[in-house]
Amino acid sequence: METVELKAHTRRESGKGPARRFRERGLIPAVFYGPGAESILLTVNSSDMTGLSGTEYIKLMIEDDDGKFEKLSIVKELQIEPVSRNPLHADFCEIRMDHNLVMDIPINLTGQSAGMEAGGILQFSKRHLKVSGLPFLLPDTIEIDISKLDIGDSIKAGDVVLGEGIEILDPPDVRIVAISVARAVQEVEEEKIEELPEEKGEELEKEDNEGK
Repeated sequence: METVELKAHTRRESGKGPARRFRERGLIPAVFYGPGAESILLTVNSSDMTGLSGTEYIKLMIEDDDGKFEKLSIVKELQIEPVSRNPLHADFCEIRMDHNLVMDIPINLTGQSAGMEAGGILQFSKRHLKVSGLPFLLPDTIEIDISKLDIGDSIKAGDVVLGEGIEILDPPDVRIVAISVARAVQEVEEEKIEELPEEKGEELEKEDNEGK
């Protein structure tokens, strides 16, 4: 997976007041933590966080009063202001290359479904899979080929096969993608079924009157 460098500075202040002052300066409060490691309070540039996808590894280049040091991490949580969509706070979790990592990996669909060419509708209902594995084994994306899907077919989490050492944590019956009948086609078929008896009745009545 891609590794991105991100500059950070330690901080001593915490709470709403300092957080507001940090944001006024274009910074956001953050925290770094990990198994067996002491938490470190940080600030990072708000603009540096907006370009992250959330799936890359982050090499934190942390600066404090004693100098600089590095920590490899992932963004565990990023709080976003709902109106402006600006980042408010970030949690960084330490990565250890000899320990399994749990991540949500985005799904990328490939191929053109036979069912879609026949008029079916693509239903892409799950766009990430939660997986576990050593950091160097995890892919950037999970490729799923839908070219063989016909109308009525689907792919579930249990159908996906990843590399050795990678475990899918989502339930196997969770549906990822399906090809369904177009709604308009369903409505037309229902209309035909409903109208058929009435049309036949009118024809019979017309023949009856002509016979008289």
